[in-house]
Amino acid sequence: MASTTPPTVRVGTRSSKLAMLQAVTVVSALEAANPGVKFVIDARETAGDRDKTTPLPQLGKGLWTSEFEARLVAGSLDLVVHSAKDMPTNLPAGCILGAMLDREDPRDAVIFPPGTSYRSIAELPAGSIVGTSSVRRSAQLRRRYPGLEFLDLRGNIDTRLRKLDDSVNPDRAPDAPRYDCIILAAAGLKRMNLDSRISQYLEDSTSGTLYAVGQGALGVEIREGDEQTLSLLKPIIHTPTMLACWAERAVMRQLEGGCSVPIGVECKWSGEDKNTLTLKATVVSLDGKDAVDSSATQHVTTVEEADALGLQVADIMIKQGAQAILDAINKNRVTPPEIVPALST
Repeated sequence: MASTTPPTVRVGTRSSKLAMLQAVTVVSALEAANPGVKFVIDARETAGDRDKTTPLPQLGKGLWTSEFEARLVAGSLDLVVHSAKDMPTNLPAGCILGAMLDREDPRDAVIFPPGTSYRSIAELPAGSIVGTSSVRRSAQLRRRYPGLEFLDLRGNIDTRLRKLDDSVNPDRAPDAPRYDCIILAAAGLKRMNLDSRISQYLEDSTSGTLYAVGQGALGVEIREGDEQTLSLLKPIIHTPTMLACWAERAVMRQLEGGCSVPIGVECKWSGEDKNTLTLKATVVSLDGKDAVDSSATQHVTTVEEADALGLQVADIMIKQGAQAILDAINKNRVTPPEIVPALST
């Protein structure tokens, strides 16, 4: 990297408030690790940002990533910052996962409107309406709480919280949607200093709810073969996060799932050297009536070992009927369009 002029690294990200905060987090870490290198953020909307009404499962693959990946391969960006849960399990040709930072809280969180007396989702009476756009969340919660109803909820974090709070506004429009609670990722709320709104954290031990693959982690995608950019990333890699997410992504890849498929995971490190990884995973039918759960524990210090753990868990689930659940979901789903990447610079 020796040069009389500090090199400039172009960083792609979505333009939402949360995405910008995430990109700034990554850039700050990179600047601290690479003095003299200039990192410039290029923020833009994606197809998912522009379409705020279509349910997420109908919007297709590459919803949040394809347009940036096209620019990455074309050379107009050097790296892209993603929420790791939005990254496809099979990256497009010419792209690789270069780094992951220390993971924020990966759990889902329950938020109630102001003035409610409820503190947990288990307290809600039958017929209560839960706002979420995630089939993973709704399927797992239907399994544990079959009396709940679910209503699609789109928009950024501020928009979703506003819709929830408007539910208890006596002057709200008669046709405005009503929510008794909403489910959001704890990581996003914490990054935006909104964790005071969290009433309950969802996890396997409390609600039978596992989080999304990669949830809470920030992934940095780069061009394959770009050793210069990769060398800039190496100091900021958080190995435990990278290995845990690698194992989680292996589960999803083997099951051929995506962010719109009800696959949940949960990873925990243990052992004297914190290098023993327990990976739990679940697949639940959309109505919550059929489910397959599996877990495995393995010594993990390399991506190859992480990949093997994920494949082991997925293969057990397939033998127990997970693929049949996913096949039934995909058979009855309207085939979504592929996202056509924008190649403009």
